[in-house]
Amino acid sequence: MSAAADFSQDIEGDACHLRFTGRLTLARIGDLPQRLEDVRADRLVADLSRIERMDTVGAWLIHRLARDHGAEVVGATEDQANLLQQVSRSDKTVKVRPDRTPPLYRILGQVGDATSVALRTLLGLLGFFGALLISLWNVILHPRRFRLNAVTQQFEVVGVNALGIIGLMSFLVGVVIAQQGAVQLRQFGAEVFTINLIGRMSVKELGLLMTAIMVAGRSGSAFAAQLGSMKLAEEVDAMRTIGVSPMEALVLPRVLATVLLMPLLAFYSAIISIIGGGLFAWISLDIPPVTFVQRIREVVPTTDFWATLIKAPVFGLIVAMAGCFQGMQVEGNAEQVGLRTTAAVVQGIFLVIVLDAFFAVFFTEIGWI
Repeated sequence: MSAAADFSQDIEGDACHLRFTGRLTLARIGDLPQRLEDVRADRLVADLSRIERMDTVGAWLIHRLARDHGAEVVGATEDQANLLQQVSRSDKTVKVRPDRTPPLYRILGQVGDATSVALRTLLGLLGFFGALLISLWNVILHPRRFRLNAVTQQFEVVGVNALGIIGLMSFLVGVVIAQQGAVQLRQFGAEVFTINLIGRMSVKELGLLMTAIMVAGRSGSAFAAQLGSMKLAEEVDAMRTIGVSPMEALVLPRVLATVLLMPLLAFYSAIISIIGGGLFAWISLDIPPVTFVQRIREVVPTTDFWATLIKAPVFGLIVAMAGCFQGMQVEGNAEQVGLRTTAAVVQGIFLVIVLDAFFAVFFTEIGWI
């Protein structure tokens, strides 16, 4: 059995040599720290040439001897020297409280960090979009790699299962638009123009915008959570190992389903919203359904319908990409799944609203108002 840690003390000239023997480990160190406290000399030399083994506790003991008493360490092997160096680097005073930062500097730092994260995310999305286009091109060149069953399943998840909540939301939004519009227009005796408000708002803006927000909160978050869980379970890495592209098998079906179904969901939302507003106009404003429908046909131009059909696939692409991108970024632990899911929803809704503003300016410039 290895000997316990010990040392002998020799005087050579003006130096006191401490020659350590045995194992400088936690289990074998014994009362060595207390005995070293009693050593007194102007100059100390710690000789480690006879040490059998040394762990972090023993390295800390030698480091403290060098730090507090100015001992010179000699005879250490390469591994022992590396361990002493690591212990020395870790010997830092821990601050109980961080240094107080001026509020202006703190705010500027937070703004800078947020800007850096936003730019990195934007670059990541652009790279993700490029990888998606490459995968789409590969599927076009090799049609056998197209996963029709996966796309059909996502049709049900993104579209069919969402009809109920989107319909209810759109109906209530139509009722709210009609009620608020009637209250304001009644002051001018122009309640009939509530129909104009319902038609234009439902078809051109709110129908599509509310649908995109709902899809981002429902499907975008699901995409991020599903892909994030697969990343944690190393299923994505396993797919790469067996030669299956995760972009083609996981991302492309979800993006295609969302892009193809978004126009249909937006049209469905607009129709349900108009029905809700028409029902309110019939009950509260005594506007019969026939008059309401005729007026809708007169005031809603075809350009509003085409604008919705143009914007809908773009919004679907953004929402699906944000969800899949954040899901594929999950690393480390389960907490990342929640954080990335939240980021996917926030990112998708933010980008949809920003793009909607750009589309509004663009359609106004070309005369689609």
